[in-house]
Amino acid sequence: MSRPVSRVLTLLELLQAGGTRTVAELADRLGVGERTVRRYVEHLVDLDIPVESVRGRYGGYRLGPGHRMPPLMLTDDEALAVLLGLVAGRRTGITAAAGTAGETAAAKVRRVLPERLRRRLDSVLGSLTFTAPSGGTAAPETAVLLPIADAVRHHRPVSIRYTASGGRRSERVLYPYGLVAHSGRWYVTGRDLSVGEDRTFRLDRVADARVLPGSFEPPAGHDPAERVLTALATAPYRHEVTLRVQGTAEQIRTRLPGSLATVTEAPPASGTGPETGAGTEAETGRWSRVEIRAERLDWLPGVLASLDLPFVVERPDELRDLVAALAGRLMDAARRTPPGG
Repeated sequence: MSRPVSRVLTLLELLQAGGTRTVAELADRLGVGERTVRRYVEHLVDLDIPVESVRGRYGGYRLGPGHRMPPLMLTDDEALAVLLGLVAGRRTGITAAAGTAGETAAAKVRRVLPERLRRRLDSVLGSLTFTAPSGGTAAPETAVLLPIADAVRHHRPVSIRYTASGGRRSERVLYPYGLVAHSGRWYVTGRDLSVGEDRTFRLDRVADARVLPGSFEPPAGHDPAERVLTALATAPYRHEVTLRVQGTAEQIRTRLPGSLATVTEAPPASGTGPETGAGTEAETGRWSRVEIRAERLDWLPGVLASLDLPFVVERPDELRDLVAALAGRLMDAARRTPPGG
């Protein structure tokens, strides 16, 4: 694209942002003289783009109201933001009420993208897994996300500069298996060649990513989303909690998701509970082992009560005391009568 044409398109992009732009402001942004700005405006008018001239002290140029914009001109960051927003809304159900509008909008955006950028964005969308709606954001840099997504899609090693939670910086070579967006954060799972183990890394802590020569074969059956949830649930915390809960893993995970707890479902029991001998029919059935790592315990009694399932606290004793205290408060509240009653 020749330089004058590029500047004319940049002028159009500035006017699309809205409002009235003075000739001096446009000249400064484009790096040209004011006479050249007026000539560029004439080019846009020749293309049937209604650029209006506004007279007066605060005059300048603006686009006519109601004008239907030509094909979008998006930077790499803008295109990625638009497509990820549309895809995330569709996969998490946020835009379900809009029917197929999200799909058609994404298709239109992709259609006007350069082939180079379209391939790179396809790498991101093809390698990305969503686990849950966002509760906050820690977005990665596009310069980090795009090369890692490309490495995931084409099974290429990638070099990253990573800052751990404690502030320690390191350079690592990774065989990336997949990208996962979970609760507003982005993660990459893969084989960390520096330690020879599978690891999970937060992308907002990656300062640089470079695709390296070579290739690798990802392990069969690897589930990046499950790997991230397991890593979050088993991360070291102050308290290690072990419970036995009467119920299936599916029932328990309605209140204790995979990012919070690991659930191991035992075979169906026959006539005995986990701590007593023969029991009633309500005491028999399938019991699951639940492990939770937490910095604090004060929130757990309420969550366990909301399970509405029998449970036994194996450790720590402090949690057992907190559960008993909650039960006492609930019993007192149930017996209390309202003032004047």
